[in-house]
Amino acid sequence: MKFLIISDLHGRTVWKEADFTRYDQIIFLGDYTDSYIVDDEIIYSNLNDIIQLKQSNPDKFVLLIGNHDAQYLHFPSYRCSGFRAWAQPALTDLFDKHYHLFQMAYQHGTYLFTHAGITNQWLMRFLTKIGNEALMITPGYYLAGLLNEVYGEPSPLRNLLFEVSARRGGHDPFSGPIWADRSETKFDYLAGFHQVVGHTPIDDFMTIGNEQGSITYTDVLQTKTAFYEITIPD
Repeated sequence: MKFLIISDLHGRTVWKEADFTRYDQIIFLGDYTDSYIVDDEIIYSNLNDIIQLKQSNPDKFVLLIGNHDAQYLHFPSYRCSGFRAWAQPALTDLFDKHYHLFQMAYQHGTYLFTHAGITNQWLMRFLTKIGNEALMITPGYYLAGLLNEVYGEPSPLRNLLFEVSARRGGHDPFSGPIWADRSETKFDYLAGFHQVVGHTPIDDFMTIGNEQGSITYTDVLQTKTAFYEITIPD
């Protein structure tokens, strides 16, 4: 299958330049909101267009959640920089109406897609907290399914997904899948998975790792219009 990965739009409409007919699946890595250069109306309209795209073909388009989206999607929780109080009611209402279209993670085989990435340290803490430590040693497990299941349950366990370490200004031991910094993930990415993430701005696509495990960073839109493409065997 051929995938197109679109990362960290922050209101940009450049995704409309892509030819979606060339791909089997398109994955948006989150951070649709907040910008230093795009106004509120465009951010809202752009997010609404992406939602309509997902509704038009729900199996082809995947919408993941970024840290900048969480603060509107789950207002007043999970606050981060760039928050627009004046735009919050409209954005929260839009997210609320289409909550079921967004997810925390997506997985195809050993390829795992999240906004920011998952480290061994955070995953060990997460699995311990939910009472599923044995999963850590199970090869080829469906991690995205577990993350989405915990995300879908409005319980204290869901807060684990939004943990923020000191590297991103938080107070948790490690950052979760919408907050992990590249300084964390590049040294502690998961063995047995090939992660594709955004969140940390870079100049060019970058992959760290090997056939046994890797992580690819795709947040390049601050420097150029480019989307990451990958073909994954079925």
